[in-house]
Amino acid sequence: MAAGFDPADLALHRYVWTGLLLMPLAFRAGVVKFGGIGWGRSFVLAVLSGPAQAMLAYTGFMLVPLGHGTVIQPACAALFGMLAAAVVLGEKPTLSRIVGAVIIVAGLVVFAAESLATIGTHGVGGDLLFACAGLFWAGFGTLLRMWRVAGTRAVIVVGTMSVFLFAPLFAAFYGFDNILRMGLAENVLQIVVQGLIAGAVPIYLFAHSVTLLGAGRAATFPALVPVFALIVGFLALGAVPSWPQLAGLVIVVVGFRLTLR
Repeated sequence: MAAGFDPADLALHRYVWTGLLLMPLAFRAGVVKFGGIGWGRSFVLAVLSGPAQAMLAYTGFMLVPLGHGTVIQPACAALFGMLAAAVVLGEKPTLSRIVGAVIIVAGLVVFAAESLATIGTHGVGGDLLFACAGLFWAGFGTLLRMWRVAGTRAVIVVGTMSVFLFAPLFAAFYGFDNILRMGLAENVLQIVVQGLIAGAVPIYLFAHSVTLLGAGRAATFPALVPVFALIVGFLALGAVPSWPQLAGLVIVVVGFRLTLR
């Protein structure tokens, strides 16, 4: 975002190119029924974890500081994931996990208060976009468990649906002018970082963790996101978190730790 990419540009780099590479696997698995998952379920999974989810988050970063998105989105993913696992999948939450969820909410309130006090109403809008992105990811994890979708198949489904649906919409409504202006080196960097490190690999690993651990427990592991994101953001962008952001981060991480017990 700081380099000049639009949310749609980054969503394209994150899903479409790896989707093209995975197309042979999609056809081998049977693209007519998507390897038994079906077009309807594949579409839902792609919406919840593909370009639509990514654009919610990327747009949020245009409205609020880095620290908000790197805490609010994974926190909401964990909260909604635990709730969905309990209500939809019948995974009984422990007392420690419930207390942790309450503490996470307290940490989110700190971020919301800072948005109102220092950023304005558009800051609250950015925070809500991150909350929606977290909700999407929690729904993705819940459906993976309920529909018993393996990690490899999840990556193939999201990538293929992104090629079929998002790529034509991108070409029609956004175009490639901004991407071409960024130059070859910057675009190659984003293809690697977005498409591999932030796109295909996390979907596979998360889907596999859902299979091994259950949707509720797997949903809590985004706890690692805020810590690493603030460190990387400081080193790469010089983004220094404010004291309210640090306080909210500490509170949320304490809540995450309790949910993992």
